[in-house]
Amino acid sequence: MTEHAPPATPQPAFRRKVFYIPGYDPIPPRRYRELYRTEGKAQAEISGYSLALQPRGGGGPYGWRVQARMPDQPPVEAEVEVLVWSDIVSSSMKTGIVGTYLQLVRTAGAYILSGALFRLMRLRKGPMIAALYPIGVLLLQLAVSLGLGFLAAKGVFWAANRVRGLVEVLAMDNIPPVETHWAAPALHLAIVAAVTFITLTFFRARDHKIYAWYLMHDYAYSAQSLGANPPGLETRITAFAQRLRESLADCDEVLVVGHSSGAHLAVSILSDLLRQGIPQTPALSLLTLGQVVPMVSFLPRAQRLRGDLAFLSAQDRITWVDVTAPGDGCAFALCDPVSVTGVAPRDKRWPLVISAAFTQTLSPEKWRALRWRFFRLHFQYLCAFDRPGDYDYFQITAGPLTLGQRYQGRAASKSRIETPLSGWRST
Repeated sequence: MTEHAPPATPQPAFRRKVFYIPGYDPIPPRRYRELYRTEGKAQAEISGYSLALQPRGGGGPYGWRVQARMPDQPPVEAEVEVLVWSDIVSSSMKTGIVGTYLQLVRTAGAYILSGALFRLMRLRKGPMIAALYPIGVLLLQLAVSLGLGFLAAKGVFWAANRVRGLVEVLAMDNIPPVETHWAAPALHLAIVAAVTFITLTFFRARDHKIYAWYLMHDYAYSAQSLGANPPGLETRITAFAQRLRESLADCDEVLVVGHSSGAHLAVSILSDLLRQGIPQTPALSLLTLGQVVPMVSFLPRAQRLRGDLAFLSAQDRITWVDVTAPGDGCAFALCDPVSVTGVAPRDKRWPLVISAAFTQTLSPEKWRALRWRFFRLHFQYLCAFDRPGDYDYFQITAGPLTLGQRYQGRAASKSRIETPLSGWRST
């Protein structure tokens, strides 16, 4: 009689709650679900695991469910939720044409007069070129618009004088030149203003191709209060911290992902949460991607953010991994956001700064295709890599290891930058 082995006991699923914080982006959150779906499918095919998305169901904040299975690993059930602040972004972008140029002046003044601009340029030139780009483009568009306005005014007066000459011949009488009429200066100014406004409206309507007006609003939003959070954003941070507190049950890990400008929001949200005191379980993790923290922390009134950076960097209750890549010209690549701000405490533990190394984790063909698509590269952290290394966004968010387990023993990138450069360090 043949004995049969008892059936294997099904492995319990690893449960994770992921909170994704976008950067300064007015687009609704479903964009991120579609990005996760398409890029996750591509990464799963490349790396040999299964990944499936399902609607979250029910009411409440926007999100989706993920079921994943890595080879020889227990199944994973992840619930992804987007912490939405796109309404705040959209509201801040409703400034008119004149208001946007006033923003340009105020933003340039904030960074230049505070000394932050010159210190940031010593840190990384890439993101500073990205910051100067909208200023240069908007000034160029203004110059072109004014030039067209003056040409249009000159053309109108030239045509008017031609008509005047014809009338003189027909009436056999001398008529003064149009330029000498008492209303001529006002008419000239009106033509220039109208043509300038129409041309700038044309440029603004096509900004989806070059993102100059969008980036101007982005930098102006941080600079409007010299680094202090606007009241509406501060209220939202408080609400997000409460949402995280409500999630600290029935899961093995709570993972907060902050991308771009969302990285410094994540730092403040988790700092508020930890100051209130939380249980020792589940595991609490922070993953910051393509961060631009110094753009805010180097400003005079960013005491709140600098204090949160110093506080969070010394906490043993979390794991904080910061991922950037030198190929991302919009991020402060490999810059330790705590150290370069000059607020690192003696017992600093975090973040672990590592590189996504685009030139190594993307094939030469894909790298050539993406190299000059700067905004697309800024989102590469959320996408598939065809030569993945130890950074895989989908294994981090839907794999069976916590962030701490995944990077346990991992050394920080040797080329990271830790030199304190901020001239403003009060907390």
